[in-house]
This record gives sequence, structure tokens and C-alpha cells, in this order.
Amino acid sequence: MTPAMALADALNRVRVGGPVLRLGVAVSGGGDSMALLLLARDWCAAQGAELHAATVDHGLRAGAADEARFVRESCASLTVPHTVLSWAQRPAGNVQDAARRARYDLLADWARGVGLDAVLLGHTADDQAETFVMRLARGSGVDGLAAMRKDWHDRGMRWLRPVLRVDRASLRDVLKTRGQDWVEDPSNEDRAFDRVRVRDAMPDLAQIGLDRDRLTGTARRMTLARDALSWLAHDATVRLSDLQAGDVRFRLPEFADLPDETRHRLLAHAITYVSSTPYRPRYDALRTLEAEVLDGQTRNLQGCLVSRVSDRLVIGREQRAVEGLTAPPGALWDGRWILTAPAGRDAPDMQVKALGDGILHCETWRATGLTRTTLMTTPAVWSQGTLLAAPLAGFGDISLLTRAPNVEEFRSAVLSH
Repeated sequence: MTPAMALADALNRVRVGGPVLRLGVAVSGGGDSMALLLLARDWCAAQGAELHAATVDHGLRAGAADEARFVRESCASLTVPHTVLSWAQRPAGNVQDAARRARYDLLADWARGVGLDAVLLGHTADDQAETFVMRLARGSGVDGLAAMRKDWHDRGMRWLRPVLRVDRASLRDVLKTRGQDWVEDPSNEDRAFDRVRVRDAMPDLAQIGLDRDRLTGTARRMTLARDALSWLAHDATVRLSDLQAGDVRFRLPEFADLPDETRHRLLAHAITYVSSTPYRPRYDALRTLEAEVLDGQTRNLQGCLVSRVSDRLVIGREQRAVEGLTAPPGALWDGRWILTAPAGRDAPDMQVKALGDGILHCETWRATGLTRTTLMTTPAVWSQGTLLAAPLAGFGDISLLTRAPNVEEFRSAVLSH
């Protein structure tokens, strides 16, 4: 299948569900994304659709601004509107991971603002093969070794990787045929990065049968395995889970009797759901935590407190993980809650924060049937140190809580990837 056919096939599948009138493409200036830009322009011209391009400048390399300028000039020659998206915040932790997430955040904000139907990303079959080897080297399980997603929704936008089965050389041929230049990211030669070392090793792997096609085919089969395991986990979740004030609870001893893979999948899902984090915890840490909690100990991981309470395994929020979180009334707090302000209260500087020690002002909290530990991590409305409302603790009208975690949301999310 040619690159143009692969793009057309992907977009025709999208059009089954409705027209594609405004399309976006993320363009770094590298060969893959520049070829995708040309292919997308051809498709949009033939279909009467609009094409918009964006380049994310993370500001992490001296040449990034020049590359963005190159893309802007290339887009101008193609009469494609182009926007440079700059990353202003650089955390002190895992900068590469933060930059990747920031890229999607910036692109999603741009795409929604322009009113796009979908955003195209230029990942190739070579990227898929390299990713598989990198994850294999890290000891990833079924989920980590599954193929990259081709079509998904996230951050209020649809994302497509239409050339995921196309090799990098074929995209370079598109550019050479058109006489279109591209830029080479110098970090692609820096062996400090895992991907560069894996890329260099690919010819040797091919010599023993682990070529690109074999690796990508295995990744696709791992996707089938992942999907089957997810359905089994979903069935167990429906049977054994419930939610109470945001805490996920699994019924014992049935949970402990599940196969290891299913238990660990459910526990990891519960931790990411409660903590509103995008990544599952490391497997070794997860396995150790499970063993200790089932033995009666209480442990924390990834902002969650995991404990055994009577006939339930409980995954709740850790108090210190929410101590500094604030949001205005009516906004999303801690990824899962929305609490509005009390009617008729005109208090200045109102904030939604964790109840914490404010539970001392909630005289009837025991009547809720919830534990003190759980209640202290639930949202409350504060103003200048004064507690105004804490509905889950019996302090204020429960109708102020306009969004709360619910069990159907948790269960259905097991099937999302």
C-alpha cells in the first residue's frame, strides 16, 4: 500500500461516521511529518476539505525555532495555514515525558480552537518496530507491547496515525519525488537516547529474523491479546467492584482468587483512575504492594492509599497527594470532582480544596458511614481558611456536588486504551 493509499484508507474509515471538513496535521519538519503534510494537502484538495498545520516548539533545543520557521515557510508555499505552539512550562522531573504530554495538550487546544475534525500524526512502521523493541527491553507486558493506536479520542479531539503501516523510506521517496526538503533532528544521532540506540541496532536484529515486519506483526498480535484480557478484566470489574466517595473497592476473597494478570490489571486501573494519572505503576511495585496489602498492611503508591478493610480491597486517595490541589467552584478538582459554591454566599476567594482537618468542623461526619481517612481527601469549599461546605462529610447540601466519580465510569474505562 502506497503512503497516499494508506492516508486515504484511514480517512475514508473516519468518514464512515461523518464528513471530514477540517483536518489538522502535526509537522515537526522531519521527513515523516513533512511527507504527511504533502499527502494530507493532496487529499484535502481532492476532497474539498481544509487543512491546517501546527508545529510544537518545546524550546528544548537551540535549533527548534529554526525548524519551526522552516515548516512555516513550507506551509506558506503550499498555502496551508500554519501555527507555532510554544511550551512555556518545563518541569524539573522527567522532561521528555512532560514534553510529550505537553505536545498533545498544545495540539489539542489548537485543534479545538480551529474546529478540526481530527489531527494527523506522522508515526511510521519503523517507529512502531523501534517502540516494540524499546518496551521489550524494559520488560513491558502485554499492554506495553501492543501496537501503537491508529485512531483514538483524547483531550476532546480525534487523533489518527494514518501512515503507521508505511515504512520511513517510502515517505522519504514522497519528498524526493516532490523535491521537498526536510530537516534532520540532531537528537536522532544522539546515542544518549534509547530510541537512537535501538534504531542503530535494527539492522543487526533483522539478521536474526527480527525485522520491521516481524516486530510490527507481533505488536498487532499483542493488541489482540490485550483486548481479550481487557474484556476479561471488565467482566471481573462488573462483578467485584464498587465505588464509595471516590474510593474504588474490590470484593474479597473473590478478587484475590482471580488470575494474577487480571488482578494486577484491575489494581493498576484502579490506581490510575483514583489518582487521575495517565500511566500505570511499575509492575514490580504493583505486585509488591498487592501482596503486602492482602497480608493486612496499608501501602501508598502513585498518590493512592491502598488497604484491606474487612471484606474489601480499597484504593483511595492519599491525603498528601491532594493537600495542595485547588480549583475554583464549578471547575474540575483532582481530575474527578466538581463542587459548586453554596447559593447566596458571596465569600471572597472561594476555593475547592481537600477537606483535610476541616473534618473537625463536621460534627455529623460519622453518620455518613464513610471513614475519616476517605472524607479528608474529598472536596470542600473554603474561603480564607473558613470551611463553607463539605457535602460528603454532611456539612452543606449534597446537591453542590455536581460531578463525582461513579462506578460505571470506572468500569467502562477498563476497556479504553
